[in-house]
Amino acid sequence: MNSGGNFNSIAPGVSIGHVHLKVADLERALGFYCGVLGFELTQRFGTQAAFVSSGGYHHHIGLNTWESRGGSPPPPNATGLYHLAILYPTRALLADALRRLLAAGIEIDGAADHGVSEAIYLRDPDGNGVELYRDRPKEQWPRTPDGGLAMFTHPLDLEKLLTELPNGASRTTPADTDAASFAKTPLSPPAAAKQSVEKVAADVSRR
Repeated sequence: MNSGGNFNSIAPGVSIGHVHLKVADLERALGFYCGVLGFELTQRFGTQAAFVSSGGYHHHIGLNTWESRGGSPPPPNATGLYHLAILYPTRALLADALRRLLAAGIEIDGAADHGVSEAIYLRDPDGNGVELYRDRPKEQWPRTPDGGLAMFTHPLDLEKLLTELPNGASRTTPADTDAASFAKTPLSPPAAAKQSVEKVAADVSRR
């Protein structure tokens, strides 16, 4: 591909503002992103589209059924989205996200320490890959002798992560939300709830 000329690097203030996902069932998708993860619904267009965010932003995630109502996930060998990543500002908030997943019986694909970050991997009800993570401070990032990044993939201890929860916080009940009542259709297969934290912590395959 011809870049069209020699350009300077992108400005450091530029960031990825939102992701917009095609979903098969809007209620089911809202049950996951709002009911489980806790995003706020900011605007909705009937059964066709909805926008959710954190912190009062207009939207971080868009969901629509315009071309995908009742559809199926793409096959594994297709191009497209690998995963969307949701950044948590603290380790304690990442632990709370894990607590919400376990309480809702959401199947977790894997969990990894990448040196620069700690991440939990799963899929939303439409099969889209989702990463929940927190960054380590930049001064703690692993480096090569010449200063380059030296990221790696090691197992993340999820039991230890859960100790970041405040004393007295339930490890099985989501805070301030009822995922089951929010979703009108199941969020995940029944077998998902049976996957233990110990197995998840050891499973970093595919990541």
